[in-house]
Amino acid sequence: MLKLDYEMKNNLTISAARKGLASGEFSSFELTKYYLDKIEQNVDLNAFVTIDREKSLLAAQKADKEIAGGTDLPLLGIPIAIKDLFCTNGIRTTACSKMLYDFVPRYESTVTQNLLNDGAVFLGKTNMDEFAMGSANITSCFGPCFLPFRKKSNPTSKLVPGGSSGGSASSVASDLCVAATASDTGGSIRQPASFSGLVGIKPTYGLCSRWGMISFASSFDQAGPITKTVEDAGIMLKSMAGFDPKDSTSANTNIPDYQKCLGRPIKGLKIGIVAEFMDGLSQENLELIERACSWLKDNGCEIIDLSLRTIPYALPAYYIIAPAEASSNLARYDGVRYGYRADGCKTVDELFVKSRSEGFGEEVKRRIMTGTYVLSAGCYDAYYLKALKIREIINIDLQTNAFSKVDAILLITTTRTAFSIEESNNMTPIEMYLSDVFTVTANIAGLPGISIPVGLSDDGLPMGVQLIGNKFQEEILFRIAYVLEKCANFRELKKSILVEDTVYNE
Repeated sequence: MLKLDYEMKNNLTISAARKGLASGEFSSFELTKYYLDKIEQNVDLNAFVTIDREKSLLAAQKADKEIAGGTDLPLLGIPIAIKDLFCTNGIRTTACSKMLYDFVPRYESTVTQNLLNDGAVFLGKTNMDEFAMGSANITSCFGPCFLPFRKKSNPTSKLVPGGSSGGSASSVASDLCVAATASDTGGSIRQPASFSGLVGIKPTYGLCSRWGMISFASSFDQAGPITKTVEDAGIMLKSMAGFDPKDSTSANTNIPDYQKCLGRPIKGLKIGIVAEFMDGLSQENLELIERACSWLKDNGCEIIDLSLRTIPYALPAYYIIAPAEASSNLARYDGVRYGYRADGCKTVDELFVKSRSEGFGEEVKRRIMTGTYVLSAGCYDAYYLKALKIREIINIDLQTNAFSKVDAILLITTTRTAFSIEESNNMTPIEMYLSDVFTVTANIAGLPGISIPVGLSDDGLPMGVQLIGNKFQEEILFRIAYVLEKCANFRELKKSILVEDTVYNE
């Protein structure tokens, strides 16, 4: 049986796993079995919702043969987790909704096919908020997902991993996999990454294909990775990204080798601090930004103060446009073509209403109703059309008053650290939506954003800062993030976090 010491368990990155596989220190089969066994030992985290053990081990055996034969692929033999939003051929894909509880696709999403082409071994599908609608991973039909961490002030209370990619974040933070795929519509990669002490990048809209991803809001949805390090994020994104003719919004652009840009000097780069993003921050968050600015200055960056007067309108615009698109996208789930079908219905109208009422959870129904309302004849101009205009004005403001002056914007990822399941149950929908206040701007404008863990709160929980760059400038973000990662030395700080003993038991 594969034995990894405590240090290895906390540090087995993609790059380290590649070296171990190449040297014969362990095989992909051993590594995959180790993670599958560990997932079974930690079911209380509820990070995974579907596992195909036999298929995973067969894929690992195949990878071992290819490694022995001299095949060299970026992810060959690396066990990763897949968010339950990506269709996987022959493996149940539900978006964590009763509506799709038994759905087994007969095709592979482009993103997961790209990963398979690069040799990745899939461990299973991770928990998420239903149809990616949520910020705490509590709307899943499979129940809430949890982090392995504990607050110093309340070590008995379970913490949620954020959302909607909570299962992906929890699985990586718990070391139940090496890395995971995720998706970001309004912050669903970056917020969970911040809660979990991980790196999460939402790439430029169109860099990763949306084909085979279950849709929430089509003009916002974007795939990306959640990983343990900036380097791993670059490796994963390189494999996930690429032009796809099956996706009309896919960008036909060159995908650079992000690993090669890491370690390059960042001297001379200009980093913007937006006044509107600093208003009302806690002292703890202000100190986090000041510390990050100090590190960047020490590495030759210039810090520039900015003002973007349109920023306060990003969140309300998002929560008009995104539900409107969700209302349209989710209209296909009607109990007729596929998905959940209610029993005992005597008319077509009754079938539609009953199937959707029983198949969707409360948060999904709330957003469908909101979206339907803003698209209705009497509200279209007043709400939806106005929000589209605001979206365009925000884009212009960012280009004119930010990226004409700076290479990247620095801000916090989220206003708070991971909260308990009890706290999340007592939060109103509006309070939950405010979790996205610092992340939605990147989605509104289709810009890349990356969250990097750089410190611990007074309660001993991870805190992250975020970098937003101009379109297709992921390389610049990776270079800056790599420097912040080195300066923060978070992997050392992480050793002081309270962790459940069961997570690391053999």
